[in-house]
Amino acid sequence: MKALRLLITGGATGFGQALALTWAKHHQQTATLKVCIADIHEARGQETVAKLTQRGTEAFFSRCDITSEADIHATKQEIIKRWQGVDVVINNAGVATGGSLKGESLEQWQWVFNINLFGMVKVCQSFVEVFRQQGQGYFINIASQAGLTPIPLMGSYNAVKAGVVSFSETLKSELAPENIDVSVVCPSFFRTNLDESMRTREQFMRDSISRQFNKAEMTAEQVAEEVWRQTQKRQFLIITHKSGKAAYYMKKWLPMDWYLSKIIKATRKMVLKAKEGQVDNG
Repeated sequence: MKALRLLITGGATGFGQALALTWAKHHQQTATLKVCIADIHEARGQETVAKLTQRGTEAFFSRCDITSEADIHATKQEIIKRWQGVDVVINNAGVATGGSLKGESLEQWQWVFNINLFGMVKVCQSFVEVFRQQGQGYFINIASQAGLTPIPLMGSYNAVKAGVVSFSETLKSELAPENIDVSVVCPSFFRTNLDESMRTREQFMRDSISRQFNKAEMTAEQVAEEVWRQTQKRQFLIITHKSGKAAYYMKKWLPMDWYLSKIIKATRKMVLKAKEGQVDNG
């Protein structure tokens, strides 16, 4: 049986690691999986590789900053050298931002777009050529519930994840004639380490998002399992949380003004508390 060749960006820790271990679990009995962990954190990446190897999965680490075309190219060349191609690319690498309209600097907007969207575009542009040469491939792009049903005080993050959703839908229709498939994953908050990379100048937002992570209804491992399950059907839009599905369908089916009035009412206290908080300019 031919092994599935899998690349995961941002695969060293958190959700990326959970995805790698979930794929390994489902291939453990057949030993038909090869994984490349592409990340900027080498020590953590090697730890993930060791965990995969212990499970009987062939794996290696490639240092890759997805904002660097040179790093992406080097990772691609190493994969081709080892495996002669790749079947699935999971675009997971990303960072978090939060803040009000005045609280988020333009530099913060540029930072999150450069990583979460433009980095993903660079990876897709590079690896689509591999997919074309081998006649098949599958991009799994990690977005967020924020890209479907945004809430106040997360303008840059909402916008960049909406961009990932739209970009993925474009790729789905554009690449389908070439036997290249695309899915986009939109999880709500889950317990992971994404808040480590979060940027905000407003302490209220940092505290608020930390609370959301801590009280999340699902773990990273549970979300990864749901992603694996839905990708086996090649489902395009993968919403992992029940609450996220409810919010998405409420927005889809109800009149927009009615939906927005409900969101405004539900988030009014959050917005007022943010106005009372102080911006940390340090």
